Amino acid sequence: MIEQLSPYIRVAMDSSIPFRWKLKERVLFDYELLYVKEGRIRVTIEGQSYEGKAGDLFLFRPKQRHSIEKIGTETVRQPHLHFDLFYQEDSPDVKVSFKPLEEISEEEMKWFREDALDLFSVPLASHLRLRNPVIIENMLFDIIKETQMKLPFYEMNIKGMFIQLFIHLLRENYWNQNPHLLTNMDELVKLRNYLKHHIDQKVTLEELVDISGISKFYLIHLFKKTFGMSPIQYHQLLRIEKAKEMIQFTTEPLTVIAEKFGYPDIQSFSKAFKKTDGVTPSFYRKRSSISP
Repeated sequence: MIEQLSPYIRVAMDSSIPFRWKLKERVLFDYELLYVKEGRIRVTIEGQSYEGKAGDLFLFRPKQRHSIEKIGTETVRQPHLHFDLFYQEDSPDVKVSFKPLEEISEEEMKWFREDALDLFSVPLASHLRLRNPVIIENMLFDIIKETQMKLPFYEMNIKGMFIQLFIHLLRENYWNQNPHLLTNMDELVKLRNYLKHHIDQKVTLEELVDISGISKFYLIHLFKKTFGMSPIQYHQLLRIEKAKEMIQFTTEPLTVIAEKFGYPDIQSFSKAFKKTDGVTPSFYRKRSSISP
């Protein structure tokens, strides 16, 4: 799903509200990201109330009931984006809604986007208290500036800028829901670097346990949740990728390459290679027209 993203940015603007203000309950046809740069707001989404302060981010989904109210007398500044995750033929025609669902006309009903966010592996929260809000803030303002300037090919550029923002947001959400990963991040990064610097030999889990001080099964769990695979799978991937380079761009025999990356013989090398890459090492040697 995420590989098919083709976002359409409908609105990108920075709003400052110095006076008393309340946005009555409404539903949107599209998505909205609202960032609180200054001041405080009370946001109610499907009956759940949140207090937003500087550094908070809110996500509103299509057809999701929500209202927003300013808290206190301090000016509220809230840069925000309205967008479709996937471009559709009618994307340029869809408007920003300020109506409750009961007032949406039959003609407007067709503008509601399908909410695809729950198809992602980790559900995206409606309210995020960002760990490092400056990064998201800068990305938002860059998109707003690019949209306002409308330089040649800006439409293509803001698609790429938004995807970077969205990936960062997904990661923030993932860390928020898995705080134990952040607690052990230094150790996990140290282990990953260790694996990168030992691609010329076999590494065991016992070795990694001794280095990290984390129990075997918890280490596998943490590493997989953070990097998408076990430490041994990650190490094998590094070894095979480097071996692949040597097969394609050197004339070294396959037996020598296998030995360089810690495989005892060509059979175990070929087996590991096929398991990781789906083909045998000779596939890349044939493609490169270099004889083993």
